[in-house]
Amino acid sequence: MVDLKIERPQLSAEQGRFLRLLLAGACVLLAAWFAWSGWQQHRDASRRTGIEQARDQAITSLAAMLKTEYGRMETQLAKPDVRNAVADGDLVNAGVRLAEGWKGAEGARVFAPSLESAYAVLTAKDAQGGGYGRLAALEAAIAQNKPVAWIVGDAGKAHIELAAPVHRDDALVAVAAVRLPMARINQTFEQAGVPGDTYLALRQGSHSVIERGETALNNGAESLARKIPGSEWRVAAAVPDAAGGPFGLEAIGCFIAALALLLLAGLASVAHKFQLRRKPADSEEPGSEQTLAEATLNPVAPVEPAAPAVVAVDSEAKPEVGQVAIDSGIFRAYDIRGIVGQTLDAGVAELIGHAVGSLMHEQGHEDIVVGRDGRLSGPELTEGLVKGLRRAGRNVIDIGLAPTPLTYFGAYHLRAGSCISVTGSHNPPDYNGFKIVVGGETLSGDAITDLYARIAEDRLHDAPTPGRLEQRDINDDYVERVASDVQIERPLKIVVDAGNGVAGELGPRVLEAIGAEVTPLYCEIDGTFPNHHPDPSEPANLTDLIRMVERLDADLGIAFDGDGDRLGVVTRDGQNIFPDRLLMLFATDVLERNPGAVIIFDVKCTGRLPGHVLRHGGSPLMWKTGHSLIKAKMRETDAELAGEMSGHFFFKERWYGFDDGIYAAARLLEILAMHPGGPGEALAELPDGVSTPEIKVDAPDGNPHAFVEQFREKAHFEGARLSTIDGLRVDWPDGWGLVRASNTTPILVMRFDADSKEALKRIQAAFREQLLALKPDLKLPF
Repeated sequence: MVDLKIERPQLSAEQGRFLRLLLAGACVLLAAWFAWSGWQQHRDASRRTGIEQARDQAITSLAAMLKTEYGRMETQLAKPDVRNAVADGDLVNAGVRLAEGWKGAEGARVFAPSLESAYAVLTAKDAQGGGYGRLAALEAAIAQNKPVAWIVGDAGKAHIELAAPVHRDDALVAVAAVRLPMARINQTFEQAGVPGDTYLALRQGSHSVIERGETALNNGAESLARKIPGSEWRVAAAVPDAAGGPFGLEAIGCFIAALALLLLAGLASVAHKFQLRRKPADSEEPGSEQTLAEATLNPVAPVEPAAPAVVAVDSEAKPEVGQVAIDSGIFRAYDIRGIVGQTLDAGVAELIGHAVGSLMHEQGHEDIVVGRDGRLSGPELTEGLVKGLRRAGRNVIDIGLAPTPLTYFGAYHLRAGSCISVTGSHNPPDYNGFKIVVGGETLSGDAITDLYARIAEDRLHDAPTPGRLEQRDINDDYVERVASDVQIERPLKIVVDAGNGVAGELGPRVLEAIGAEVTPLYCEIDGTFPNHHPDPSEPANLTDLIRMVERLDADLGIAFDGDGDRLGVVTRDGQNIFPDRLLMLFATDVLERNPGAVIIFDVKCTGRLPGHVLRHGGSPLMWKTGHSLIKAKMRETDAELAGEMSGHFFFKERWYGFDDGIYAAARLLEILAMHPGGPGEALAELPDGVSTPEIKVDAPDGNPHAFVEQFREKAHFEGARLSTIDGLRVDWPDGWGLVRASNTTPILVMRFDADSKEALKRIQAAFREQLLALKPDLKLPF
């Protein structure tokens, strides 16, 4: 048997005792850290479970209440005296009889299906007191052909408007409404067991009717929101951000680690009482052998390997621009856009990231989400962008391949507040760019050009240490969030054409999750866009989709652009439903729940849209084209919905207010699935006229803004109303025309819309005359 000996300098007793106590103390501190982290995670899990139980109990209670009241409405309407009064046309008496014997019911009324009397008696005072809310409930009951409940009125004065259609021999003959107290709802939320530091709310549309707990958590409550069956209400819930355990350990792992460290501390503290020595060899000097505890505290020094080569990094060096000099022209009105290899490369991307990071530093924002579309240049530009952001000390959450709406969603869902989507949107494959949100605000105008000024003036922040980089996959979270908000009443058979853009994977997943039967077309992500350009605003790009819908006899065709923030729609009979008509459909739906809401549309939308919004109780507002400009106007006016002719739709109601083609498609299917005549009939009912798609003309000298400015100054249109919000829009009683400068490419954008073909030709001729007077060689396709 061979005795193992460890030769080392002898430790004194005091030194050994000190080292053992030091080890024990370190173990105790680490154990406390792990135990504290484990307890925090356990507490967070308990709070989440508690608030989810409170949410589900509230949903169960309110669903039961609604079922009871709907049944009571049905019973009251079935009373002989009510039915006879309706049959006799005595609707006033029918309303009186409806409320008899119904405890708590007030203001019972029965109206003709036209609701003319309801609109006729609506005064300004009625509107302030919730009259529009009753009208919304009545309209919803007719549209959905079933009882509906709305919460109407201000906080403290709110009540429930319950409305239901009245039928005779399956024909709609009247619609009834009754006002009910909020007592049962209030009692449900007062009795809800809301754990400390959590949040619970009853929501209708974007309004929180009742809130309990920490209201500071309200912005993130939609992630745990669930709909109440039989209503448009939701119970939303939130818990504080949960802190992760050390080294990614969950609660049980932290507790096990703490226990192990405590055991090690105990062993170290008593090791001096149990010193196990090996028998010394004959040649050893007494006392030179090592105890087990000392071997643990004084390991043999390992043989050091040769030092690796070290590459020196100059932390003060500015990022190189590489082969491309930074060009102020890529900083556009509402994003940054350039041609890869000419005005954009990884070096330029790094400078942009550094500038954005510096702006975040000044505003006190630490975290930012970054996603990219499927273009071939995306990975290289993202790498440069992330490098610049981290150089400014920002913590980057990279979500990889992501439609732009998913990147926006990540800023909310991950509570970063800031994000950048690396995308060329609907432009050709050699284009790429950046859509930027800082602190919840989409950068546009001066905020975009200031990024270039920061770079040019070297106003860039260099952090002492680079920010963190984290990879996250939030695709499942997005699908779950949309599916928790939208579920279609009956399956619809649809074809989805993503044009080989980045929405090709996520878009079909979402629509399948809400109940649709999806056939994908060109949904493989390919940055060369081999089948057609990913721009649904160009009718030529919808040809294959129209054919596939016809061949499969599908209900509808859905098209997304290159980064998934725009939507195109075609019907079974091959019609291209322009986005301004889709906005009418969305506005009708939103205004049913939010009477009086502001609906924003851009200057390219049809002149029939404002009247449609007004007839449905909304406030129409025309504004400049551009996703960031529209979002800024939504914040300013607190609008519930906005849309652009290009196919961008912005839902604040039930969503976050950013442009999202995928979510817009889900909301569209939700509306169409409820129509008894199917999608084709629902879309055919929308007001229509004679209009052109967007007409794109190469700008003289490649400068569209200069040409449009000259056109506004020199053009003259007799008997028309001129609008210069964005370009020049000219309105006549029977139609309108528009010329504006594109903010993304060097082209002029034109559109014409009229009540008849003759009016359309007359308006186009007037524009042609004025345009050619300014530029005789301008090539016009009309």
